[in-house]
Amino acid sequence: MTPQTDLQPDLQPEPQPDAQPDPRPNARPDERAGAAVKAADRAHVFHSWSAQELIDPLAVAGAEGSYFWDYDGRRYLDFTSGLVFTNIGYQHPKVVAAIQEQAARLTTFAPAFALEARSEAARLIAERTPGDLDKIFFTNAGADAVEHALRMARLHTGRPKVLSAYRSYHGGTQTAINVTGDPRRWASDTGTAGVVHFWAPFLYRSRFYAETEEQECARALEHLETTLVFEGPGTVAAIILETIPGTAGIMPPPAGYLAGVREICDKYGIVLVLDEVMAGFGRTGEWFAADLYDVVPDLLTFAKGVNSGYVPLGGVAISGEIAETFAKRPYPGGLTYSGHPLACAAAVATLGVMAEEGVVENAARLGEHVVGPALRELAGRHPSVGEVRGVGMFWALELVRDRETREPLVPYNATGEANAPMAAFAAAAKAHGLWPFVNMNRTHVVPPCNVSEAELKEGLAALDAALSVADEHTG
Repeated sequence: MTPQTDLQPDLQPEPQPDAQPDPRPNARPDERAGAAVKAADRAHVFHSWSAQELIDPLAVAGAEGSYFWDYDGRRYLDFTSGLVFTNIGYQHPKVVAAIQEQAARLTTFAPAFALEARSEAARLIAERTPGDLDKIFFTNAGADAVEHALRMARLHTGRPKVLSAYRSYHGGTQTAINVTGDPRRWASDTGTAGVVHFWAPFLYRSRFYAETEEQECARALEHLETTLVFEGPGTVAAIILETIPGTAGIMPPPAGYLAGVREICDKYGIVLVLDEVMAGFGRTGEWFAADLYDVVPDLLTFAKGVNSGYVPLGGVAISGEIAETFAKRPYPGGLTYSGHPLACAAAVATLGVMAEEGVVENAARLGEHVVGPALRELAGRHPSVGEVRGVGMFWALELVRDRETREPLVPYNATGEANAPMAAFAAAAKAHGLWPFVNMNRTHVVPPCNVSEAELKEGLAALDAALSVADEHTG
């Protein structure tokens, strides 16, 4: 990691040394191999969230650190961290070695047994979770973590309903998609799922006609409690929130909001579930985003950054009270691969790397002193940037046609020609060697948490150029 040296970074990338032979495996162009990979993909792979004949997936030859490259030899700086999961970058040698060593020792084993890697991963995660969230139920990913957290909440309370926010994403399985608050829910929505949606605070596009963060917070809490009262508090098992919503727009809640939700849950005997699948494990410059707000949930879901996505792993961190519910009453749920040894070994190694290399501190420092100032400087020069928001390595730029009216650069859930301005922006970023995270009218800046200052400057310079293309659609 490169130490932070200035508070207002020059957005020009630092000079590179004379070209040397590329040591990266599979980095040399191999168009025939790339064509074969693409052909097999198009013939047999069914991609998520996509119209299969309308997509053109990039064939990736390899990745290392904050970069990946294709079979034509083009290298991209990854400002997406995959899907916001490579918190320590690609192919970290210590984690790769840990997976190899675990595979040689014990590749897999059933979940009902005590295993060293599983026990140690649980211990290390529990050390980092807030409050008394000291029991860890392992899942395969974030969506099934949400499934099981809500099942636990319903069984613990004996109540059927769950409240969740619009502008949220909790996963693609049946319960998780129903608590999701974005358009991906619509095709699979079932009114019998016992889910009620409400508006969480977001001052830039306030649903409460608020003019200040304080107003937004107070009115959002009033709206939540009113919704709860009209639904019947005695029917509500849980309120689930992304501590900081991720895919929906990286919207840090105003001061006091999460504490207010905690108070409402305590008042009515409702379980508070915080979804930290995307925000957890250093992404916000803290081990968990809940630490930023001094709030302890009853259940906390995690995945992604727990082992940088190297082997699928997720889980639920469980409070003492809820764990006690199942002390002598069987918990009716489980997964064949719960606490898989390879995934847990990767988690143990990842958490060790993060501690040894100061990855969480790096995210906090560079977020505050490099990314935040640079993005605000870009916003001052580009009329397409309506708002900058974020923390750590977790930032979003709201792109607009008109700053005064806040009209989005593209309509909500735009597709095809209506989405052309965002498509042009993304193409421009890629042409400058930056792989951007684009969702609706936003671009997110979510590089690995151990990204260097030099890499950030390189990416921000490319982002600067791409925003000039977005500017052409303003006015």
